[in-house]
Amino acid sequence: MGTYIPAKLRRLVYELADRRCEYCLIPEIAVLAAHEVDHIISQKHGGSTESENLALSCALCNKRKGSDIASLDEETGDIVALYHPRRERWLDHFQLADSHIIPLTPTGRVTVRLLQLNSLNRIEERELLIAAGIFT
Repeated sequence: MGTYIPAKLRRLVYELADRRCEYCLIPEIAVLAAHEVDHIISQKHGGSTESENLALSCALCNKRKGSDIASLDEETGDIVALYHPRRERWLDHFQLADSHIIPLTPTGRVTVRLLQLNSLNRIEERELLIAAGIFT
């Protein structure tokens, strides 16, 4: 069972995220399952339930991220922290090129790989949403 997140805090997270997944940027209106409030640093790693540690996540990104906070950068062999939506800017780590999310940094690389942001299904989904004017 997940941690209770008060409605006021949940609303704040939705506002901060502009109702988009803070990892893949998909708007909540474009998915069947409601977005979830994610502990960026999971509670088992000492993360708190406050706005500085909560992000809006689509179900796919949240499932793939799980309680992970870092991953192995295959390019350097280093352990690298995943993207932290409250401490970092998305555009500093990623670029949207057509329907692909291009990593710009080691943090971007490990996040794209771990969350499978460029899997065939995710790319096709973005292509359709871009064509429909829903994903910008």
